[in-house]
Parts: sequence; C-alpha cells; structure tokens
Amino acid sequence: MSVDNKVEAANTGHRELRERPLRDTLRWSWRQLTSMRTALLLLFAATLAAIPGSIVPQRSISPVGVSDYLAQHPRIGPIYDAIGMFDVYSSVWFSAIYLLLLISLIGCIIPRVLVYAKAMRQPPTLTPRNLARMPEHRSATVALGQAALLDRAEAELRRRRFRVVRRADSVSAERGYLREAGNLVFHLSLIVVLAGVAIGSLAGYKGSAVVVVGQGFSNNLTQYDDITAGGRFTSTNLRPFSLIVNSFDAEFETGPVQTGAARVFSADLSVVDEPGATPREVTLEVNQPLTVGGTTVHLIGHGYAPKVTVRDGDGNVAFSGPVPFLPQDGNFSSAGAIKAVDARPERLAFQGFFLPTAVVDDQGPRSIFPGPINPEVFLNAWYGPPKVETGQPENVYSLDVTGLTQAQTKDGEAVRFRLKPGEVFDLPEGRGSVTMDGWDRWVKLQVAHQPGLVLTLIGVGFAVTGLCFSLFIRPRRLWVRASSEEAGECVLEVAGLDRADSRTGLDDEVQQVRDALVVSESERA
Repeated sequence: MSVDNKVEAANTGHRELRERPLRDTLRWSWRQLTSMRTALLLLFAATLAAIPGSIVPQRSISPVGVSDYLAQHPRIGPIYDAIGMFDVYSSVWFSAIYLLLLISLIGCIIPRVLVYAKAMRQPPTLTPRNLARMPEHRSATVALGQAALLDRAEAELRRRRFRVVRRADSVSAERGYLREAGNLVFHLSLIVVLAGVAIGSLAGYKGSAVVVVGQGFSNNLTQYDDITAGGRFTSTNLRPFSLIVNSFDAEFETGPVQTGAARVFSADLSVVDEPGATPREVTLEVNQPLTVGGTTVHLIGHGYAPKVTVRDGDGNVAFSGPVPFLPQDGNFSSAGAIKAVDARPERLAFQGFFLPTAVVDDQGPRSIFPGPINPEVFLNAWYGPPKVETGQPENVYSLDVTGLTQAQTKDGEAVRFRLKPGEVFDLPEGRGSVTMDGWDRWVKLQVAHQPGLVLTLIGVGFAVTGLCFSLFIRPRRLWVRASSEEAGECVLEVAGLDRADSRTGLDDEVQQVRDALVVSESERA
C-alpha cells in the first residue's frame, strides 16, 4: 500500500471514530426523548410553565396591566419582561416544552404502531409441545377421528371470535388484538387533544361584557369588560356580529319553600350575524347558548342598573342613564358607583347600593328578596375639581376617591341619602341634584371562540373509547390438540393462556371449549 493510501485510510478511520460517538449520542438522546418517562416529565413541565400565565398579566390580554406591573415592580418587572413572563404562551421556552412534548409522544407511539401492525399480520403462535404446562389445561378421550375433531375445534373457536390457524395435529387460536389497538388509540388521542388545546390557546379567546336591557353589543375589543386570548390572537379573529338585548325575564320563587330561588332566566335578543344581514330573534337561556359561526354566546349573569339623572351646580345635566350595579348576595343587594365627570364647576361622584326589595333594620339597609318589590338606591356623595383625562382605564363599578372630597351636611356629617323611583335629592351648598328615574336590568354575556375545541372533543372521545378497549378486552390464546389413537378415538387436549394479568374466566372458557368438543353430534341435535 502506498503512503498516500495509508494516510487516506488513517483519515477515514479517524472520521469514523469521531462520527460513531456522535451517532451513538444522537441515538441515545432520541431514545431518552421518546421514552414514556420523558413524556410524563414534559407534561408536568408544561403544566408548571402555564401557571405564570394565570398569575402575571399577559401583554396580549391586558397591556395596561403589564404597564402597571412594570411601574409597580421596577426591579423584578424588567426581568420578567426579558424572560417572557408577560407573553407566556408565545414565549420560546413554553413553545419548546410543548413541541418537545408532542415530539416525545409521537416518538413513543409510532414505533409501537409499527410493531402492532407487524403483529397483526402474524398468525397465532405455534402450539406448545407440552400443553399441560399452560395455566389452564383440560383433556379427554373422544370417539372421533383426528380430522373431524380438528374441524369441530376450528368451527367452535371461530364461533367464539378467535383468529384460528389449522396445523397438522392442532388448532391455534388467539383473540383480543383490539386491546393493544385501544392502548395505541388512547395515546394517539392525547396528541390530538394537545394539538386542539394548542390551536385553541393560540388563536382562541374568551371575554365577557355587561349589557343593559335595551342596549347592544358589537363583537370588538372595546365592548368587552375583560377578555382572555391566546398568543396568536388578533382583533381580526373576532367575528363581526352584533346583538341587542330587547328584554330580560327573571322569575323567583315566592312561596314559603325556597323563597327567592331562581326559576326563570331568559333574554330576548336581536342578532345580526354579519354586517348587512337581516336581524334574527333569539331567546338566550342558561345552558342554551347562542352560536354565531364558530363563536358562542352564553348568558352567565344578570343584575340591576338604577337609572339616574345628575345635575351639576350650574343646573345642567351632567349624567343621565342606567348604571350597572354588581350583586353582592343572593338577594341582589348590589354595589356600584355613579360618575358625573362632566359636572361643573365641580365633578360629582356617588357610590352605594341598589336594593331591589329594600328594608332598613338593625342590620342596616339590605335587600330581603331578589325581585324588584321595593327598589331603592342608597348613596353617598363626593365632589372635586375637574379631572384631566389621561386615557388610563378605570373600574366602572367602584369609585377611586383620589382627588375627591366627601360631601358633608352643615353638622359635619357625611351626606347619605336614599331614593325611590321618581325622587330627587338636592346636594348641599348648591352642588347639584340626583334623581332616580327608575331601574333597568342588565345581563352578563360570555363570548368565546375556541377553534381547536372540536378537535379536542374528538380526541377526548377517541381517548375514552381506546381506554375502554384497553381495560375491558381480554387478549387470550387457546390451543386444541388431537392425538390419534387406534379404534377411531383421539386424545383431546385444550389449553389456554391469558396475555393480561388479573384476568378471570380462562378456566371456564377452556372447560367450555373442551365440553363442546366432547359432545357428540346426536347430543348437539
């Protein structure tokens, strides 16, 4: 061999030595990733990684909340921002865990599917040499030829839904192949469920809005009181429908048993499925949602909205209309705030309670029934200089008293008053007046769109089916051997083996097969 050939051979050997550890490392890494233990660890890691998304405000849902968090936590906030804590579900680390989980499950299942497909093509196993060693064994002497006895055995085992292979002096039978198929379907369904959840969490959304009866709702971001959306959600995902709440009917039990219990909740809506479409009338009830395309609208709550008119110190109407108050108990004692930010020369604000059936006793003002039998509003008053608009959102159901002064009587006590429909209260020192014009109802609507929901439900359905197959199907093997003897008799042997632990009924089935083969044709008839 020439010197050049020796050098080339040496270089080739060195390359093989370098490449072999790399191949071994990659093979070992793949086996570790596709093990069931790793899949379970990744599933647990994905669960833990999702927790910050429900604790820390997310930029795709509440950018204002993220800004507030950064302002309130100047040290930890920038760190959270750098590692993606404000965009958990679209972060690199969460996506990596989710993708690794999918790869791990796919890598676990595909080889098992191939092994199962190969096993399905294989005939039942050969008859063991010594059937007496099987867990269950029965024998008998039958006055029948070998061929006839094997024919009878083959027919009997097929009747019992076994796969059967006839051999020279025996019959091999096996059933229960669907047990492993159910196991595989269950694990494949987990992948489908994960894919559906991923699609829904990335592109889906769920939001709620309070709508006063007589008013409407359009499916755009400005109409929501709160909304939760996925990392790939944009406003273009919102289906452009609108609705008007024409009326709302609520009935409560008035009898001595279960007084105040809810009996009827229903809202009559006019729905426009898309711009330019003809409105359709819909009755919305609890657990009977409205569906518009792939978007569902649920009725999840209701309450009262007192209608008030606020006049300022100049005698002008600074606010007029219904104000939703939030229920605090089962009798709908409701808390809320009325804000007349346009009042002049001073802005006015009120906070208090609306009581649909008001009483005042030693427990104070409260409602004793959820229906509007004696509606009253109980308020206190605040005033202050006009507020500069900053665009910062605030809670419409509570009052921020920063920069406000509580109104007082001449005796220095806080101004508190109660109004029934049609009554007016004049604020001290000529600051204005408040009139209760009546009340309306409001409903709380939940609007949701989960694009992967159908896929997830299909996956869950197949998972349950596969689990049932895996739990209840019994994989079992039976063998029948006929050893010929003189005078037209055969020694019959029937043996069985269960391929799953803790199974019952094998002894009975072996005995039944043995008895069925021993019975003569005349006895069968």
